[in-house]
Amino acid sequence: MKYYVLFGPPGAGKGTQATAMVEKYNLHHISTGALLRKEIAAGTELGLQAKALIEKGCLVPDEVVEGMIENEFKNVTGVDGFLLDGFPRTLPQAEALDNILTKTSEEVTATVSIMIPDAMIMERIKGRAIKEGRADDASEDIINNRIATYHNQTEPLIEYYRKTRKYHEIDGAGTIEEVRDRIFSVMDKF
Repeated sequence: MKYYVLFGPPGAGKGTQATAMVEKYNLHHISTGALLRKEIAAGTELGLQAKALIEKGCLVPDEVVEGMIENEFKNVTGVDGFLLDGFPRTLPQAEALDNILTKTSEEVTATVSIMIPDAMIMERIKGRAIKEGRADDASEDIINNRIATYHNQTEPLIEYYRKTRKYHEIDGAGTIEEVRDRIFSVMDKF
């Protein structure tokens, strides 16, 4: 089984590229936001815990998200691997993912990081706000906070995965097809 981690700053095109990656390599896409919504809709114990926290305006703790991801690994069949999108975002989450995979003698296959400069992040997110009517993408203060959060919390994962030689950086500038080709040229090696 293959386990890919997809990350990059907001607006890098992760969602756009994930669809093609899943299709070409027969992967199950695990987006933490979608996973939370699925568990809540199904009324699972983890979903009920998450719903209660979200309704109070609290963040869902890592342990709950990790439990949901572990359940996906155990219960999804008929795929050649998993594409994790939105997890891990912090070093403790990366360590937790390693611990989950170690239980079944597995490990992260590769990390695919789509990188774009901060100015392009701002441009893309503002464009998305207009195109998709996303209010959370319209404010420069919110966008700047999301960029800062990415740099402070997620960028340390670059070094974490570099040390294991599982980090693969993709230039996210260019057309969707150009970026996709760059991603595929890395993933074809696995």
